[in-house]
Amino acid sequence: MAVSGDSDALRPVGIDELLERVRSGYRRIEPRAAHEAARDGEALLVDIRYAALRDRDGLIPGALVIERNELEWRLDPQGSHRVPEATGHDLRVVIICNEGYASSLAAASLHQLGLRRATDLVGGFQAWRAAGLPVEPVEPVEPVEPVA
Repeated sequence: MAVSGDSDALRPVGIDELLERVRSGYRRIEPRAAHEAARDGEALLVDIRYAALRDRDGLIPGALVIERNELEWRLDPQGSHRVPEATGHDLRVVIICNEGYASSLAAASLHQLGLRRATDLVGGFQAWRAAGLPVEPVEPVEPVEPVA
């Protein structure tokens, strides 16, 4: 992303500035508030962490797992690859990554798709767990024996 200045010259934007800009476009949510909103049916929690982190640290009960590279396709209410939970542009989505950085960029991307209530979890999964909120282990997958 580049920024246009008074001279209309474009300059590179560093990641810290980019995060500050995208986060200024919406209100982030703290872990306890996200837990309450999900519990009350007011928000959809979406875990975008990759499988190794989920396997290592566990899952948030009730959170929809959509890895980051599929997020826009799965949550676009107009998309042909959307999940059933992608019911409309007014859906309140809380994006959760590991520490709350990638989720900010993901929420900004969802805003570009018209999901104006998309936000992200301050501190990510690690803050959720540190707050003592529910986490469940990932169930090991039993190996499937090949068919002879």
